[in-house]
Amino acid sequence: MGKPNFSDEFKRDAVAQITERGYPVAEVSQRLGVSTHSLYAWKRQFAKVASGDTCKDAEIRQLKRELARVTEERDILKKVTAYFARDAK
Repeated sequence: MGKPNFSDEFKRDAVAQITERGYPVAEVSQRLGVSTHSLYAWKRQFAKVASGDTCKDAEIRQLKRELARVTEERDILKKVTAYFARDAK
């Protein structure tokens, strides 16, 4: 009998039950029929992936701030252009 292969979705759900919903590892292990060792390994695995996501989230926040600044500058330049075009007539 070989080692069972669980999908990433199953693993993420199991880890979410521990981290987000606050269930004890032993309870989740017993309920899902998975060893506690596997759950801790999956938790470490997805924590590494999540740390990469936090870097991406930080970059997204920084890019949104930059976009807001550039958009504001553009709007100011449009208003100034319209003001001087009106005075030129």
